[in-house]
Amino acid sequence: MIFFLTSQPLWLSGAIIVGLGTVLSMLGPVLLRRCVDVKRLRTNNEIAGFKFATIGVLYAVLVAFAIIVVWQKFSDADLDVVNEAGAAENLYRLSQGLSDKTGATVRDAVANYLRVAIDIDWPAMDRGTAGPDGPAKQALDAVYTALLSPDAQRNGAVVGEMLRQLELLTQSRRARLVAAEGAVPNVIWLILLGGAMVAIGFTFFFGSESLRSQVAMTAFLAVLILSELLIIVAIDRPFTGPVKVEPTALTEVLADIGSGSNGGSPPIVREQK
Repeated sequence: MIFFLTSQPLWLSGAIIVGLGTVLSMLGPVLLRRCVDVKRLRTNNEIAGFKFATIGVLYAVLVAFAIIVVWQKFSDADLDVVNEAGAAENLYRLSQGLSDKTGATVRDAVANYLRVAIDIDWPAMDRGTAGPDGPAKQALDAVYTALLSPDAQRNGAVVGEMLRQLELLTQSRRARLVAAEGAVPNVIWLILLGGAMVAIGFTFFFGSESLRSQVAMTAFLAVLILSELLIIVAIDRPFTGPVKVEPTALTEVLADIGSGSNGGSPPIVREQK
């Protein structure tokens, strides 16, 4: 359910979470008033107010913690993509220190990896089906094979630095694949959703002379709480949905490699179905 909301357009997720949730919250006081007289509700206003303040503080701390965590994960995912692109560009530039044949092989392999990452990895992460194996791993293995060839090993100092950059590229890819799975565990989602229901539902039991005023106050509270939940849903998976990390950094490096390449376009590894 959470992945469905994350993968939908932002307006649709907002309509379901904020719009529908607020409408249901507004119905709560109306239905309760039909079963319980307002005088009975009013007798508990004072003690209910203290309890509601405690619930509000506890839930606010939980929501703030969740928002900070998902935002940090989102920022880290963006940084992982930048590091991946930077390592790929460094590999391309350092390959100039190899022999013509080996250098061209490395450059083609790096360009091929970037194409596969953009054309296959990103759509897979958007669908939630990305994994460590597949065409991207094969393209990455091709870079390792080129750098570990006997001809490349003759340039020990250059190859050593290139292998370090290749390790950074590998780690960055692994980090973004992990980030694509989301930062909020199911148990936290259960508490977030349950806490929202408790916090909003608690307002149903206050006794206000004007039912319209109580419904309006409940609606305002519901909009505030559900909007915060929408933020968490929108950025929980950094590579899924309308608010996501794009492969812009990789695309720019690929364009730089293509413009500086002396050979033809590198072959593209296609996903095997």
